Amino acid sequence: MTRKEFIKTCGILGIGLSQGSMVSCGGNTVEPNFSGNVLIIGAGAAGLSAAYLLEQQGISYQIVEASSIYGGRMKRTTSFTDFPIPLGAEWLHIETDIFKEIINDETIEVNVNTIRYNTTDSYGLWDNNVLTMSELGSTDDKKFVNSSWLNFFDEYILPSIQQQITYNTIVNSINYTNDKIEVATQNGQTFTADKVIVTVPLAMLQENSIAFTPELANNKQNAINNATVWDGIKVFLEFSNNFYPTYLDFNITPSESGQKVYYNAAYGQNTNKHILGLFAVGSPSSPYRALTGDALKDFILAELDEIFSNQATPNYVQHIEQNWSNEPFVKGAYLNDHEDWQTVKTLSENLDDKIYFAGEAYTDSTDWAGLHTAIRAAKKVVEELVE
Repeated sequence: MTRKEFIKTCGILGIGLSQGSMVSCGGNTVEPNFSGNVLIIGAGAAGLSAAYLLEQQGISYQIVEASSIYGGRMKRTTSFTDFPIPLGAEWLHIETDIFKEIINDETIEVNVNTIRYNTTDSYGLWDNNVLTMSELGSTDDKKFVNSSWLNFFDEYILPSIQQQITYNTIVNSINYTNDKIEVATQNGQTFTADKVIVTVPLAMLQENSIAFTPELANNKQNAINNATVWDGIKVFLEFSNNFYPTYLDFNITPSESGQKVYYNAAYGQNTNKHILGLFAVGSPSSPYRALTGDALKDFILAELDEIFSNQATPNYVQHIEQNWSNEPFVKGAYLNDHEDWQTVKTLSENLDDKIYFAGEAYTDSTDWAGLHTAIRAAKKVVEELVE
């Protein structure tokens, strides 16, 4: 059963998807049973969320990050136009209550501005070289207004944990044979911890970037090796005029191979700029990932000119690209939407109650491949630690 099939079945049966039962804070803190120290590998959404919750519980922790910056796939740029452009995680796929859930402190006022798409927004479908226009219809997806997921973490999560992040620290091995776990890095450092939370992207584990001692059990290793991580790219193009719909979809066959959409990236923003985004994952991303710079620009403009009667090239201003498959510590977009839920469950299972996994690919198997699922996976791991 795939992710979409599982969620559909839950809806038919009236079963709510579990969101966990995080230990409450903001004056109602429950004393944790764990008093050791925790090492978190990776400073993306899951790693930062886990650290933030451990900080709230007064548990000793440290984060090691392979790159020179935090945020992982929440990457953004503020230099391309007059509002933040999310080069990675962009949409909010659930209700805004998730922000309070993440902050986990009723004394903190949350001020995050988002906008929901209108059912009457323009929707285009390019299928068999024919463009069909209609209305977008109902969707739960929302966009941040002049903000992003990373802006939210900057304001609410990072301040209390940033001093505990060590950058440019690439983990080579984890030895959990003894009571104390030893984590060795490429630069010769060794960290010891009572618990370790691994939040590195699944594609990194597929490349055996971290050696585990004892070796992973066959079912765990097979789940890592056999899961499909979609390649992915995002491109943003500025035009002098808006000639495109809110959302332009493509008929991808089979649907399991990936997704590809163009969308109005300036939707709801306080701007007069016309910014079109391209989001492509899986096999549909291949033609774009094979190109860069002017070659990529020309390829996209030619495609848009065909769809929109030669309106793209004369209106082109500039573009920016983000190939996630080329990021050295990411190596892809995310776990494919059609993965078997049992594989996801195996990916998330801990090792001897010592090594835990959290991230968009390591969830409770009711949902995955979204930033909010990475955060909830981190929450679930911290719950296991403090119980």
